[in-house]
Amino acid sequence: MSSSETLTPARGPNQVTTALRRASRYSSFYPLVGLVVVSIVMIFASDSFLSYSNITNILRQVSINALIAVGMTFVILTGGIDLSVGAVMALSGTLAAGLMAAGMNGVLALVLCLVVGCGFGLANGAFVAFAGMPPIIVTLATMGIARGLGLIYTGGYPISGLPSWVNWFGEGRILGIQTPIVIMILVYIVGWVLLERTPFGRYVYAIGGNETATRLSGVRVARSKLLIYGLSGLTAAIAAVVLTGRLMSGQPNAGQGFELDAIAAVVLGGTSIAGGRGSLIGTLLGALLLGVLNNGLNMVGVNPYVQTVVKGVIILLAIYIGRERRRRA
Repeated sequence: MSSSETLTPARGPNQVTTALRRASRYSSFYPLVGLVVVSIVMIFASDSFLSYSNITNILRQVSINALIAVGMTFVILTGGIDLSVGAVMALSGTLAAGLMAAGMNGVLALVLCLVVGCGFGLANGAFVAFAGMPPIIVTLATMGIARGLGLIYTGGYPISGLPSWVNWFGEGRILGIQTPIVIMILVYIVGWVLLERTPFGRYVYAIGGNETATRLSGVRVARSKLLIYGLSGLTAAIAAVVLTGRLMSGQPNAGQGFELDAIAAVVLGGTSIAGGRGSLIGTLLGALLLGVLNNGLNMVGVNPYVQTVVKGVIILLAIYIGRERRRRA
């Protein structure tokens, strides 16, 4: 037996190990593994998990959180946080519903919904970037403001009487695919191009990596942050359009806790909570992981309170893994 033939069996495992090590450097590696593992477990736990209707149901349910998580990814990549997205989503949706119920042109009402969401995001960005206020304090305050305005506007009651075509955003189909899924995919494509293929995206990573050095290099950090938080408000408003179409009403109490779900999707997706490292692909995988976990646990009849504990443990595990990766880097 030649020496090359003798070495061949040993080289195979080494190549696999090397490939796994290289793959583990990507922020989306661990969420992908987690999604695959959880999916396999749920396939064995429930016969109907892999059915077409259940898969599309998961994707439709995930779409709201995934849309909000797009803007949240940009924010967290800079080392910031946005706690206002759930309340902004509720305010945007109730405003659009109220205007349509009052007789305003539906398209114009939906455009104003997006404007309001983006406006709140820009306000957050202005306080964070130009006033130098901590993001957690600013967005906690605007969360209360947005939630309060929504309740004042509606009197605390849902607004119904929307045009029937609005339901298309929540229940319609495009080429056989449910509209919320298509909207989610399109927003992720646009977000990915913006983050990975434009100078603005490079600024986002740079700000999270070292804001002072980025500023000294000539990047307009304040303007970039303003746009980043504006984007977060915009994606929350897009989620509001989908939710309003699904419910066919404006719900002033909608979106409670959604900001935590979005943060969980981003963190589970491998984005560092300290900023500078992460990806939108990972965020989508994180949102899908949460969706599959919720769906699977519901199908096997796990107590909802237990589900909350399980998700909390998984999020802590994700943060721990992220910290260990940074220490080894």
